[in-house]
Amino acid sequence: MKTSGISFLGVFNKIQLLKLIKDDMKIQIKSKLQYAFALCGVLLLSALTASSQDGNAGIAEATNKVKGYFDTGCDLMYAIGAVVGIIGAVKVFNKWNAGEPDTNKVAAAWFGSCIFLVVVATVLKSFFGI
Repeated sequence: MKTSGISFLGVFNKIQLLKLIKDDMKIQIKSKLQYAFALCGVLLLSALTASSQDGNAGIAEATNKVKGYFDTGCDLMYAIGAVVGIIGAVKVFNKWNAGEPDTNKVAAAWFGSCIFLVVVATVLKSFFGI
């Protein structure tokens, strides 16, 4: 039994060979794209490094900004201490009028936290000399 000259195995082998060539081309294209992306990344990094500023100038600018906010932050701590003191005074007054036995402990806790905030703000100002 003779067929028409092209065998089924021959066609199958050619299809397999074309699939292998196609897969090999995909791998080559993928590796070339990876090299291109790596090259772009290196060029971008070198451009950013070349255009970056001196580190000392950035640190000096940050220091000046923090010094500008320091007085405002200390004033905020004084204000929070005042609010905590007022809330503590109201709570202690209510407990004292109710005749609760732990009034001294509550008073020490509230006013201690208020004094702590004020002392921390004062110590920070004197410590940093601002």
